[in-house]
Amino acid sequence: MIGLGGLVPFHRGAFGHTPQQTPYTNPEHVRVALEELGPTFVKLGQLLSTRHDLLPQSWIAEFTKLQDAAAPAPCEQIVQVLRDELGADPEEVFARFDRVPLAAASIGQAYAGTLHDGTDVVVKVRRPGVVEQVNEDLDILRDLADRAHRRWDTVRRYDLPGLVDEFARTLRAELDYLQEARNAERFAQDFAGSPQVRIPRVLGETSTSRVLTLERVGGLRIDDLTGMDAAGIDRAALARRGADLVLTMVFEHRFFHADPHPGNMFVQPDGSLALIDFGMVGELREQTTDHLAGMLLAFARDDADALTSALIGLAGAGEVSDRAGLRHELTGFLGRYRGRSLSEISLAGMLRQLLGILQHHQLHLPQETALLFKVLMMAEGTAALLDPDFQMLNALQPYAEHLTRAQFSLSALPRRWARTGADTSALLEELPATLRRLRNVIEDGGFQVHLRAAELEPLVERAERIGNRVIAGVIAAALINGIGTLVGGNTRWRPRQGALLGAGAGMISALGGYLLWTMRRRPRR
Repeated sequence: MIGLGGLVPFHRGAFGHTPQQTPYTNPEHVRVALEELGPTFVKLGQLLSTRHDLLPQSWIAEFTKLQDAAAPAPCEQIVQVLRDELGADPEEVFARFDRVPLAAASIGQAYAGTLHDGTDVVVKVRRPGVVEQVNEDLDILRDLADRAHRRWDTVRRYDLPGLVDEFARTLRAELDYLQEARNAERFAQDFAGSPQVRIPRVLGETSTSRVLTLERVGGLRIDDLTGMDAAGIDRAALARRGADLVLTMVFEHRFFHADPHPGNMFVQPDGSLALIDFGMVGELREQTTDHLAGMLLAFARDDADALTSALIGLAGAGEVSDRAGLRHELTGFLGRYRGRSLSEISLAGMLRQLLGILQHHQLHLPQETALLFKVLMMAEGTAALLDPDFQMLNALQPYAEHLTRAQFSLSALPRRWARTGADTSALLEELPATLRRLRNVIEDGGFQVHLRAAELEPLVERAERIGNRVIAGVIAAALINGIGTLVGGNTRWRPRQGALLGAGAGMISALGGYLLWTMRRRPRR
């Protein structure tokens, strides 16, 4: 994975692991080690299972097996937390409280109860001492990441300190049950007008940062095929409904449940869907949706150049060491799907290929985008389980069309101009200082001009981000005009310097003209 496999003995029963007939593979050994290290490291493995842009598929598959389960904390400890947070024993606060937990996870435990008004609830209680343990583990992880980043070139390209920071933010948000309550309330507001989606109510009077009380929802797990068939539920219609739920969250609300596995989705008797567990969520920024729209549009137009720019933007990379190589791979990627109908294409397979290309070029996605891709792949898998004939891309098409229309409509132009204005402003602010440095160089004895195509790529990439070819032309013209002013504004230069400067200005003028000419010749998109 990162070149450290040879440092650890992977064999039967290594480090006290349960012996097995065949030797542990590297991914298996690390997965078992994470389980032994405790809740923080289990959560880390679960997060890494979403990072198809960082890890090979064998590691992703193994980390996906990590289950967030733990032995229950002693009942008296949980009751004490409830006393501290709610001011009384649970039997006083609730009309009924079952002291046997429904489930026990690394961060908290869930209990069944009933309010005095008869509402059935689930009460989640955070384990005592878990915050201190997580903070200590995060400090260790950050120290290890910093050391690895400083000492190993192979590891440095993964930006381990940045990954640990992202993980710390995600995990600390899960520790705060008030944040989970806010997430649930936002989902409830987003789907307030939809009878096909049910979000449990938050009972605020019995909720704190350490205790969360939610309305209890029943129903069948979405992967209980036998139960749904016995209940007469149309599984094909349910597959479409579940996909629409996820796609609506992603492409319309831009706020989505980041862990929609079958244990968090329940089918109601009327065929509607209930969601639970809102600790892990994703939220897409406008800039991310812009790049997504550009990616979808480039795929529809079979445009490798546009797809290259969209993916670089999606990864948040300012520069790419081998843009031509990336474009070449994406040309091959588009070629594999050219002429094929949507019903022949697997969205998960497509995304995995794209993520493999990003990994090959050391482009790493922000956490929100990695979560998005994971959610889309999970949604396709669940829908295919319900209906083997289901095609995710057919369901995605109207959402993609709406997204691209919205992002490139006239009403969206002011917002896009406002963002690109920052790039334009930065370029214009740098121009006077650049010209002053150029004049100083010339006065000190002249300069040599070496132009290589690779050196022009950052300039072209930055100009493309502006999104307006006319602005790029104005900048080029301003640069040429500024050099012309320098040429005519200092009569003290020696003839040799004037000739050299004239040649340099001529070359730059020719370059500017060439850029403007190619911009005019490019087809409008």
